Amino acid sequence: MTPDSDDYFGLRSKLNNWFQGALSDASNVELFDIRSPHAGVSNETFFASVRWTVAGAPHEEVFVIRWPPTGFRVFPDEAYDMWRQSTLISKLGAAGIDVAPVRWFEPDVSVIGTPFYVMTRVKGWVPGDFPPYHIEGRLFEATQAEKQKTWWTAVDQIASIHCLDWEVAGLEFLGVPESGNIWIEQQVSYYERVFAKNAEPLPEILMETRGWLLENFPGAQRLALCWGDARLGNMVVNDFEVTTVLDWEMACIGDPESDLGWFSHMDWATSVGRSNNPFPRMEGLPTIKETIQYYERKTGLKVLNLHYYEIFAAWRMAILFTRIEQDERYLASSGNKKGLITWTHFERLKALLNAH
Repeated sequence: MTPDSDDYFGLRSKLNNWFQGALSDASNVELFDIRSPHAGVSNETFFASVRWTVAGAPHEEVFVIRWPPTGFRVFPDEAYDMWRQSTLISKLGAAGIDVAPVRWFEPDVSVIGTPFYVMTRVKGWVPGDFPPYHIEGRLFEATQAEKQKTWWTAVDQIASIHCLDWEVAGLEFLGVPESGNIWIEQQVSYYERVFAKNAEPLPEILMETRGWLLENFPGAQRLALCWGDARLGNMVVNDFEVTTVLDWEMACIGDPESDLGWFSHMDWATSVGRSNNPFPRMEGLPTIKETIQYYERKTGLKVLNLHYYEIFAAWRMAILFTRIEQDERYLASSGNKKGLITWTHFERLKALLNAH
C-alpha cells in the first residue's frame, strides 16, 4: 500500500475509525497522515500521525503500525504472526529490554483485512542500510568517539538480550528446543522451507553448506533468547547511544552466538561484501575481534564458535537474497537481475568453508 494507491484513502479512513475506538477517552480523533519508511523485507510498517483532544487539551502523536505484507512474502506465512510478535515485544519491554512499547494489538481482520499492532514511535535515528552507514549518514559523519559509543552500546544491547532469563520473562511460546542439536536442525529446516518458496533447485554451494552446518555443529554452551536480526540497521540511536532494539520477527530460543555471527556478517555485507559498488568498512569502528572480546567481558561467556556462525549467517542471508530476487517489484525498482545480489554471499561461503 502506498499513499497514491487506490486503497490508501479507504485504509486511512478505516484506521481513523479504529483510533477513535482505541483512544476511547478522546474526542476529535483524526489520523491526518500515514506514510511508510520503506524499510525491511518482513512486515509492512507505517507511521500514523494522529491528533485528538482530551478534556479540552490537544494531543498529537506518531504511532508505528505493523502488519503482514500484502504482496510478495520472503518468509513462510507463520513468520507473520502478529500476535506472536506483539506479545514478544510486550514481554521483552516488561523484562527490561529496550524495545518500542506496544500500545495495541488488533486481532480482528475485519478492520483492515489483517491483524496488526501499534507501537509508540521512539525518538532517535537508525543507522542506514540504503545507503549504508559505512558511507553516509550521522554515524559516518560522527567522531571516532561517537562511532565507538554507538558500536559498544549496540553490543551492550545484544549482551542484555542474551543474559535475559527467558523463562522468567515467559518466552516459552517461542518454542524451546530440547538441545542445541535440535535447534540447529530446526533452523536449517526452516531456511530450507524459505528457499523452497522459490520452486528452484538449491544451488550447489547452498546444498554443500547445509550439509556442513549439520555435520559440524559444535554444540551450544547454553540456550538463550536470540534476537535473530542483530545489526545496527535495527537499532535506534540517541546521542550516539543505542536506546531501542527493533524487528523481532526472527527471534527464537537458541544458541546466542548465532546473533554474533549475524552481527559480524551484516557489517561485512553492508560494506566490502556488497555485490554492487562495494566499499571499505567505515573507519573508527571497533574490529570484530575487539567486539567479541568486549562481549565476553560484558557477559562473562567465552565465544567459541564465531566462525561456524559466520558461515551460518552467510548461508541464511544468501537464502534470503534468493527469495528477494524472486520479487519482480524489487528487480524493477532496483535495476538488479537475478543472481546479482547473491554472488558475493556464494563466494563468501566458499571462502569461509575453505578457511575452516
